[in-house]
Amino acid sequence: MRKVFKNCYAMDRRCYDEYGLTEDILMEHAASGMANYINTNLPDRHSILIVCGSGNNGADGLALARLMKFNLSSVKVYMPLGVKSPMAKLQLSRVEKLKYIEIVDEVCEADIIVDAIFGAGLNRDLDMRCQDIVDAMNDLNGYKIACDIPTGIDENGKASSVVFDAETTITMGARKESLYTDEFKDSVGDVVRLDLGIRYNQYTKGMPVDSYLLDIDDLELPTRDFSKSTHKGSFGHAVIISGEMSGASIMSAMSASRFGAGLTTLVGIDSRYIPVYIMGADVPPATSTAFAIGMGLGESMSVEYIEEHVVNSRLPIVLDADSFYRDELLSILSQKEREIVLTPHPKEFVTLWKHLTDEDITVEDIQSDRFEIVRRFSKLYPHVTLLLKGANMLISNEKEIYINPLGSTKLSKGGSGDVLSGLIVSLLAQGYSGIDATIQGSLAFAKASRDYKGASYSMLATDIIDQIELLEGN
Repeated sequence: MRKVFKNCYAMDRRCYDEYGLTEDILMEHAASGMANYINTNLPDRHSILIVCGSGNNGADGLALARLMKFNLSSVKVYMPLGVKSPMAKLQLSRVEKLKYIEIVDEVCEADIIVDAIFGAGLNRDLDMRCQDIVDAMNDLNGYKIACDIPTGIDENGKASSVVFDAETTITMGARKESLYTDEFKDSVGDVVRLDLGIRYNQYTKGMPVDSYLLDIDDLELPTRDFSKSTHKGSFGHAVIISGEMSGASIMSAMSASRFGAGLTTLVGIDSRYIPVYIMGADVPPATSTAFAIGMGLGESMSVEYIEEHVVNSRLPIVLDADSFYRDELLSILSQKEREIVLTPHPKEFVTLWKHLTDEDITVEDIQSDRFEIVRRFSKLYPHVTLLLKGANMLISNEKEIYINPLGSTKLSKGGSGDVLSGLIVSLLAQGYSGIDATIQGSLAFAKASRDYKGASYSMLATDIIDQIELLEGN
């Protein structure tokens, strides 16, 4: 689990004020780190084009050019905006004194293309000239690297009309939230973080943080190794409420059982149509320890039934899919003593938000500012765990946000979300808190999809369930 910040300005200032590290020193470490990454990971590339802006991101690029000369046969620098910041002017003077770095007057092909135009300094839409430059860079064949943040994305994760499409983004000092927006996941590529002349823990020490990046190493699978004297009741009883489209709830139940729930019951479906290892019932059993509802629910189940057996219970619960269209189920959010997990995709969140606030928002509004919308929800319902689905799943509880960036395009198929709900309710049934169940369920879900060996287009929701039994974790 790694810290993610809005920006690094305060940390950089502390380096200047408390540690005596000048802006020049930090820049040299940034450039050296980029050079080391390129030398180590792209040893067979022989030429580089660095497109530099007029500010400090461009200064990073100029410093990189100086350090790359002896590792490549051709180092070219393009400065379409000139140089304006003191550091950019200083770095240009150093480059010019060396004489052997070629300064060019247009975008040109190279084995490596480095975007050092704006980085985190962008606070406006790109003008037409910059858009044309970025378009031209994107059309090149070389391996594309962004310095700090791809040009076209600002520090809030909002984008201009055109964004540089990096294969790797090398970010300075600490990870930024803007690198984990859904809309531009492809433009950011792989994220590599560099130190800036000081240990990371010292660089970030004492700085407020409420966002964390999850890694596959954070996966902790449920275990049965803690005691030899157990029985099925020792591992909880997960209950999935079925509805009009029973296939969705069946997959959730299969997923819950596979992930360790001692007992799993489907309520509201003829037991002849469910796997033999899952029980069927008309009402939730007295031994239930957690509920999941909404997957394929539809409108057939009466308000009275839901209120009596689900709303009036105080058991941990996962609300998914059709739950966000049922007012009686959303009333559960006011139950502060209950472990509650919501797992909407953006379109479902639009409906949820309208119900909660009477505010009209669109899917585009959510996708353009996912972190802010999740923070707004958590401020209203700090006791509720929210998992906002997407390319980067955002999980919030209280004042903290956890980013799961590990999903894959294989998951873009019906039924995947039903499996995820089953994993989460299984852990709730086994006694996990809402936030822990959601984090671990989402990590297992992502890893299972990544481990699938078939063609990327062929994975079924049931394939994810099959992969769950093969997972290895901490």
